[in-house]
Amino acid sequence: MNSRAPLRIGILGTANIARQLIDGVRASTKLDIVAVASRNADKAAAFARETGVPQSYPTYEALLADPAIDAIYNPLPNNLHAEWSIRAIESGKHVLCEKPLATSPDDARAMFAAAKRARVILVEGYPYRAQPQTIRLRGLLAEGAIGKVRFVQASIGFPMSDPKNIRLNPALAGGALMDAGCYPVSLVRMIAGTRPTRVHAMADFADTGVDRTLVASLEHGNSLLAQISTSFATARHRHAFIAGDAGSIGTNYFNDTSTAMPAVLELKRGSGWDAKRESIENATTNGFLAQAESFCDLVTHGWDRWTGVSEQESIDIAVTLEALAASARHRAPVDVPK
Repeated sequence: MNSRAPLRIGILGTANIARQLIDGVRASTKLDIVAVASRNADKAAAFARETGVPQSYPTYEALLADPAIDAIYNPLPNNLHAEWSIRAIESGKHVLCEKPLATSPDDARAMFAAAKRARVILVEGYPYRAQPQTIRLRGLLAEGAIGKVRFVQASIGFPMSDPKNIRLNPALAGGALMDAGCYPVSLVRMIAGTRPTRVHAMADFADTGVDRTLVASLEHGNSLLAQISTSFATARHRHAFIAGDAGSIGTNYFNDTSTAMPAVLELKRGSGWDAKRESIENATTNGFLAQAESFCDLVTHGWDRWTGVSEQESIDIAVTLEALAASARHRAPVDVPK
């Protein structure tokens, strides 16, 4: 039984992803979603009624002023992540911010600096990192199950046809890279342990000006090469392949896992065609629940309980995203700042 009072979380905005969070954490004893805010009072009230959230606020400022709220979940459009996360931090709230943490490395650094000044927690959300499947993957890599990692491929894509979708709006920092591409970029960073030294991206751009499909090669200073792809124009897919000098691992690195979306790692031990093959089944869970409870454990017990990305990883991801975007725009390789 949880002997501590649940962490009281407020939500900025009424994004669809906030509904997924609320549904996912209903059974948790570690946290309660206690409030939601919108810039439209009627919209906030309707969202609260529909989702069972007990309190709604007509402005973000009003929610941040509530001393009964311990932490904020920020699923606002990408271009608002930095501003409103910092305002939440300065109100004394811990913050779980949706990916991408920020639209630039400078904003990401400013957010972490604000959190240090206020002595609160700030983290970037990647639910797949809290999955038992990913935790097992990290363990296999750490124990050298496939030897030294030499190559990673990571992809994600899904179809999107509504031109009014905010993900296609350049003013809101939309685009396939900033929306879905954060996932393969973060996975490569997790495996490599460092940001890349050089990237080369190419993209197909939508009529709105954002990248609709982007593919890229990433060079790392530790003899690791990687390829990532992200798209709003393909059938739904999400998978990664990691090759070492003594084996390989395949993973779907899903945010949510279930019977319909199984959490299986395909492991090959050995460097030849006769390599031993093993399908490793892992526990399935709602990713929003696993991540939110890990966030609660972090706030309550400290960083060793957090399964997600570190501050340095978040900054490295922001630096990499900026370099990839520049490379795609200029159609040329880009050296990544150290």
